[in-house]
Amino acid sequence: MRALLFLLAAAAWADDGKLIFLKSFPGSTPAWVKIVVEKNGQGVYAEAPDDPQPLAFKLSDPDTAAMYGLAEKLGWFSRTLESGLPVARMGEKTLRYEGGGKAQEQKFNYSTDTDAQALSDWFERITESERYLMELERSARFDKLGVNRVILQIQAAYERKRLVALDQYLKWLDRVTKNESYLNMARERAARLAEIFRNPPPAEATKQ
Repeated sequence: MRALLFLLAAAAWADDGKLIFLKSFPGSTPAWVKIVVEKNGQGVYAEAPDDPQPLAFKLSDPDTAAMYGLAEKLGWFSRTLESGLPVARMGEKTLRYEGGGKAQEQKFNYSTDTDAQALSDWFERITESERYLMELERSARFDKLGVNRVILQIQAAYERKRLVALDQYLKWLDRVTKNESYLNMARERAARLAEIFRNPPPAEATKQ
């Protein structure tokens, strides 16, 4: 009976939780990151503790399930993840889980746990995605000649499978496509990429 109650409590905790990722790496870009991903896929990305304009994003159900599945395999961060190996500093990372009035976290520089590595990479992909989005918005607003370069970078990142939450790019890709003040090559590339993001190939469809 006690074991059953424990399992039920653990399940309830998992149902209403949220994943939090913190990374501090002075001298790198960005030097500080906080990402929150809720169970419904809603997320927030910030590059400073007092970030006045954190970015909101929405992960697909499969991507969210993959991240939460890894967190569950890691015992919701109930065990040590730091390897203790004499490796180069890679930034202090924190994986934290909050739910059911409880919280658990682990801090590490480098982990040999493959699940921790995989989950950290999901958060790195989110970081890359949001930074590409910020660069696309910046160039679309203030550097129209640079838009083509940014779109090429986004396309390359997509082909390397480093992007998540593709819908968030559509607003700016559509703006470039429809505005004749941008270079024709940029408009054409923006239109093609927007079409791919709206209708990804079958192998990618479940990830968006």
